[in-house]
Amino acid sequence: MNRRFALKATALAAVAALVTACAPADDGDDIVDIAASNEDFSTLVAAVTAAGLVETLKGDGPFTVFAPTNDAFAKLPAGTVESLLEPENRDQLVSILTYHVVPGVAKSGDLAGAFVDVTTAQGGTVRVDGRHSGVTVNDATVTAADIEATNGVIHVIDTVLLP
Repeated sequence: MNRRFALKATALAAVAALVTACAPADDGDDIVDIAASNEDFSTLVAAVTAAGLVETLKGDGPFTVFAPTNDAFAKLPAGTVESLLEPENRDQLVSILTYHVVPGVAKSGDLAGAFVDVTTAQGGTVRVDGRHSGVTVNDATVTAADIEATNGVIHVIDTVLLP
């Protein structure tokens, strides 16, 4: 039993070290600037704005953001996005968006071979699986990885993560 605990603790410590070891880019655009400059993230940018998270995600970080595309948001039931963008649903929107953010920087190479639960800024956990040819986060597939920003890294995902 103690051996199993020690192995699990060692694996988690190694992942934590990897997440914090990678430094973000020194110059260029931050996470919000990058997302805002790409039409594929217009729904995400609208949601981040409605949630009041722009300044947070423009902050020092570093952050790892699993960024759903417009197509990922379109997979949600009809009317879901519009409902979440309403002011009375701001707390739910903040919870969903911060579930896509992990403090620290984790690049795809750091996640290769890993199978771990990672704590998000929302306080929940996501399961990251890099044991196969790509990386998945819960039920989402990373379709583009390692988009470097001045305050972290973005990994594009094909499904909205729900806490």
